[in-house]
This record gives sequence, C-alpha cells and structure tokens, in this order.
Amino acid sequence: MVDLASYLARIRYSGSTDPCAKTLRELHRAHMFAVPFENLDISRHRKIVIDEDAILQKVVNLRRGGFCYELNCAFAALLRALGFQVTLLSARVARADGSEGLEFDHLTLRVDFNEPWLADVGFGDSFVEPLRLDPGHEQSDPAGIFRIIEIHDRLQMERKEPAGDWKAQYSFSLQPRQLQEFAGMCHYHQTSRDSSFTQKRVCSLATPEGRITLSELKLIETTNGRRKEKILASEKEWIETLEQRFGIYLES
Repeated sequence: MVDLASYLARIRYSGSTDPCAKTLRELHRAHMFAVPFENLDISRHRKIVIDEDAILQKVVNLRRGGFCYELNCAFAALLRALGFQVTLLSARVARADGSEGLEFDHLTLRVDFNEPWLADVGFGDSFVEPLRLDPGHEQSDPAGIFRIIEIHDRLQMERKEPAGDWKAQYSFSLQPRQLQEFAGMCHYHQTSRDSSFTQKRVCSLATPEGRITLSELKLIETTNGRRKEKILASEKEWIETLEQRFGIYLES
C-alpha cells in the first residue's frame, strides 16, 4: 500500500491530485526535483530487490533515490494510488556505438487518460515533464527538446543536441510488462562488470535551473546552460555533499 501523504511530502507536492494531464506534469516535475537518480547501494553491496514495498520503503521512508527499476516502480505505485492508469514498459538504452542494451535494460512508464503519455523519473538526465506518446512531433521541455519516433515495430525517444542533431536515448515497445520481468536485468546491472552502474558511484538530481551530479568525487553543476565542475577533497566531503546537496543520509 502507498502512504500517499508520506509520498507527496517526500516530493514536496501539495497541489491537486486529480488524475489529469496537469497533475501528471506537476507530479513528474516534483519527483524529478526531489528524488535523485543514484546507484549508491550497488557500490555498498546492498542488494536491490524488485519488490514494490521494499522500493517504496527506500524512496519514501528512507528518503533515498535509486535507478530506473526503483524510481519508476515507485512513481507508478504513486500514480496508480491516485487513480491514473499506468503500464510498465521495457526499454533498451542506446549505447555510444549505436547499438542498444537488452530487453528490460530500462523500465519506463505509459500513463493513459484522455491521451497516452510517456512518464520516466528514472533515466537521470532526461525530460523533466512527461512526453505525449505522439510519434513524430517535437516536444519542448525544461531540459531541452525531445521527440518520439517510430522505428520498425518500436518507438524511440530522442533528445535534440545543441548542434541540432537528434540523439537516441532509448527505444521501447508498448507491450505491457510485469514488475518481476525486470528482475533479471536489475540483478545484471548491480553485479556485472559490464554494467555502467558497477563502474562508479553516481548521484544526480534535476533542478529548476539545470542539474547537479556527483560522479565519484567530481561535483558537476549545470545552471542555465553553464557547467561548473569541482573535485571534492575527500570521502568525508563526498558524504557531506550527499547530505547537503541531495538530502541523502547513508545508513551504516
């Protein structure tokens, strides 16, 4: 069961909860600004289990973040408790060499009411507000310009680069999925040496002006398009930065 009052307080949301496009947009923004994308449990050898109750406990009560399986699972539970119709979708993340990850590489969400929407609070640096599931049309977002296009029997979500080129972020189908179908890839991403999540510690949070990211000891702040980097001096400063800038307090 979702404790709605606690969850809404976690994302600092006090607006309308009527299941409509405006509410979805505001909830999505609030979640992106309050709950970090992070993989810190993986480096601490804390197993991440595909279980809705455990994920809600972590995100809401322990005030942690997570990666896609956790964040979009939690957000889906919140939306359903508010009366939204939500479908879990499997996505394949685009790689630098032009290939894609495996099925269930990423968990994203379809939300339906008058029209279908793509919601995703678990991809890190991506759209801040949900996108209309309307292939072929550019959509402006606080984080940039995005579009969804049709490629064969799949849809592909893309982001427009500053130079004007389109960069694929992930492709997905509209086949409904169950949460447990993502368990195998969730295990892979927290154990395989080939997974980006086992390579370094990352904590990242959208802000109204841009984004703040802690990648190992490098603190990266983007404000209105300006990027600033700082190398932290120690693990002690890393812990202090997690607490002060991201609101994350790691239990021993």
